[in-house]
Amino acid sequence: MCTYDTTKLTVTGSGKGATGWFTLRDAQIYFDHPVHAPYDHSLNIDLLNAELGPSARVALELDPHSARDLAESILAALDRAPAGLFPASTGTAAAR
Repeated sequence: MCTYDTTKLTVTGSGKGATGWFTLRDAQIYFDHPVHAPYDHSLNIDLLNAELGPSARVALELDPHSARDLAESILAALDRAPAGLFPASTGTAAAR
């Protein structure tokens, strides 16, 4: 079953693809059929810069348990980082 429930957001960062590093602009997160992973469904994350074409894309297809572990680990790493290290524009440091 396809959910077609896609979250799109603007991101700031860098990704490394087949042709090297590029600036990331967008992220798309959805739970659907993977293209390559050996599961019926996976959490799919696409990090990309559409202005640079299809080669400026990093794709993840994670089983649900790995996706949750990754999300929790990201939040834990951010929580452990000293507040003064966050750029003022993210608003993250102000939330602490």
